[in-house]
Amino acid sequence: MAPPGPVRSAEPDGAIGTRIKEARKAAGFTQQSMAAEVQVSRQTVIAMESGDYAPSVHLAIKVARALGTTVEALWGP
Repeated sequence: MAPPGPVRSAEPDGAIGTRIKEARKAAGFTQQSMAAEVQVSRQTVIAMESGDYAPSVHLAIKVARALGTTVEALWGP
């Protein structure tokens, strides 16, 4: 069983979080409006952007669709 708490991103340099943040800004979303769009808290968006949270596949798809991109473009190598 996995320990409770956030799941950290696999990329320690923050590249994934940077891609998410840049895509969010390019799409015209604030952290709050992005959170509302994908039905999570603003803290979840902050955690994704800081690399402190790796979302479920379902949430990753919702985020990518809301940003007009693909999961691979945001979380891929």
